Amino acid sequence: MSDKPSVLFVCVHNAGRSQMAAAWLTQLAGDRVEVRSAGSAPGDAVNPAAVEAMAEVGIDISAEVPKILTVDAVKESDVCITMGCGDTCPVFPGKRYLDWTLDDPAGQGVEAVRPIRDEIRKRVEALIAELAPGTTG
Repeated sequence: MSDKPSVLFVCVHNAGRSQMAAAWLTQLAGDRVEVRSAGSAPGDAVNPAAVEAMAEVGIDISAEVPKILTVDAVKESDVCITMGCGDTCPVFPGKRYLDWTLDDPAGQGVEAVRPIRDEIRKRVEALIAELAPGTTG
C-alpha cells in the first residue's frame, strides 16, 4: 500500500455507476486518491445517460471505456466498492470491501440517472472525508 489510498469501483458492465463514482472521486479528491473502475462483464460503451448526467455537473466521462475486472486491480486497491449489483470481487486479506446499493441506470433516461449521480456524489464525499481528510473539491 502506498501513501495514497487507492479505490476500485466495480459494477457488472462498468458503464454507469462505477464510471460515475470514479469520475466523482477523481474530480473531488484530485491526486490525493488513486481511482480505478472495472466490471465483471464490461459493456461496449459508457451509458449515454450517465455521460449526459455527469456533463450536467461539468464532468466529462464521454471518453471513458468499460474495463474488465482483474485480480491485479483488486490487489492494487485498498478499498473495493461494488455498486449494488451482486458482483463478487476476489477477496484478499487486508482489503476493505463495501457494497453501495444503488439503482441501475442501464436503460434509463437522464431524469432517472440524476438522483443516482447525486447519491453517488454524497457517498464519494463521505469516502473522501474518511480516506483523505482535508481534501476539497
